[in-house]
Amino acid sequence: MKYKSSILSIRFTVAMVLTVATLASCTRPSVPTNCNRQDRAPRIMPDYTDVTIPANLCPTNFIVTETGNEAVVRISAGTQAYTYGGDGMKVMIDEEEWTELTAAARGGALTVETYVKEGSQWTAYQPFHIYVAADSIDPYISYRLIPPSYVAYNHLRLAERNLTTFDETIFYDNRQADTSREGQCVNCHSYQNYHTDHMLFHLRHAGAGTIIVDGNDIKKVNLKTDSTISAGVYPAWHPTLPLIAFSTDLTGQTFHTKSQAKIEVQDTESDLILYDVEHNEVTYISALPDELEVFPTWSADGRTLYYCSAHFHATADSTREEELITNYQDIRYNLYSRTFDPATHQFGPPILLYDAAADGMSATLPRTSPDGHYLVFALAPWGCFHVWHPEADIYIMDLHTHDIQPLTALNSDRSESYPTFSSNGRWVMTASRRDDGNYTRPYIAYFDSEDRCHKPFELPQRDPAFYILSLCSYNRPEFMAEPIRHTSQQFAAQSAQAPIRALYQGKESNDSTQTNSESTQTFSRLSATS
Repeated sequence: MKYKSSILSIRFTVAMVLTVATLASCTRPSVPTNCNRQDRAPRIMPDYTDVTIPANLCPTNFIVTETGNEAVVRISAGTQAYTYGGDGMKVMIDEEEWTELTAAARGGALTVETYVKEGSQWTAYQPFHIYVAADSIDPYISYRLIPPSYVAYNHLRLAERNLTTFDETIFYDNRQADTSREGQCVNCHSYQNYHTDHMLFHLRHAGAGTIIVDGNDIKKVNLKTDSTISAGVYPAWHPTLPLIAFSTDLTGQTFHTKSQAKIEVQDTESDLILYDVEHNEVTYISALPDELEVFPTWSADGRTLYYCSAHFHATADSTREEELITNYQDIRYNLYSRTFDPATHQFGPPILLYDAAADGMSATLPRTSPDGHYLVFALAPWGCFHVWHPEADIYIMDLHTHDIQPLTALNSDRSESYPTFSSNGRWVMTASRRDDGNYTRPYIAYFDSEDRCHKPFELPQRDPAFYILSLCSYNRPEFMAEPIRHTSQQFAAQSAQAPIRALYQGKESNDSTQTNSESTQTFSRLSATS
């Protein structure tokens, strides 16, 4: 009986401890009443002060970076209010309560009141707002996670992130492949019209090939043919047809010893090709001898292809590569378009949309809005790899008027690159190095119904200290309407297979001997106000 009584006593004690712990975890910090007052908003990290977010976004947890040992935050929307903090300077928001708050604030704003304790004294800061748009956002994004490197591929991953929660799924990890000899680069994930039933990504070096998802099928394709300069590089799915436009590029890196920017990535050759997924056929779109054509992207209706091209004519005094390296600051890309006939798969002649070189600038990475009204792109003084250019900013072209303006609210004093629109056209995402100049992180800005860009917010993480500890850049962030259907194991199994060789069809491009001056029409210069 004594033994049984002891067991019951232990169980009772454990139950009491768990109950007390549960009650303690439910205890909310109280809002201090006797406070000094500051006439400014608090400093927080990430900076979510006065940003505009979608109502379906996960909580924007943050750290109060004021001097102190304890922070209490009250978040309210109308009559709905919750307090957080009370144990250190991190503000961790309950996900269910956050859903209630953002639902109440939709089309309005959350009010955030912040109190910081230093020693025994509390300080109250001016409240700030987090505006909650009526427009939602695509529930997923994806990106490549890449540590700082130039030529090493030790550990690269492609990840899918649920924006409504903090859940992240790795859908390809190069350590699942045999990279023992030369490593495996993984890059350029892309989707057809924001959906994952038709998608792709590239494998380079070990197990090289392009992984293409075509409905339920996964295949690995070698897009290099005897008539093209390389395999497909930068991809763009046609929005409705089983067609992918690629650039083909011979790319190299140059390292500087004096410049603050230590690296320049350059193409010595680049053309445009079209891949027919259904028939496994490659044809040329353009192969102009004195043009470096790159970064194709389709209009929303699939009847126009936009891309970038830099004019470069090599002399006989040195090799083409040596001249490009020597004159790297003179290589500037312009924006072009070509009409496309979906019935015949024929392209029209090049149209010069924006002569960036005439403004002493270089335009890259164009993407169109889903309504066909706008084109966003990155702009820097020269070159094509703007992630390495601190001066790079995001600009927007009105495709009706051809006026060009900077997306000032989205830009910072460090590199912005790889802009893209959400599927409803109400959010613009960019890969930004504004945090520390070294790592790219996804920043998202609201693009409202009056075509105004709002202050961007950084991709939220469950632990707001995450970016301090993370040693990976977020490369090529892409919006997705749905999760990826296949597993990393399925992709890894396909990566181990020998690739299917794509077939080259047709003669060289009809304009393969056309010069830059033969573009049929020229449109925009940078507007005076930008």
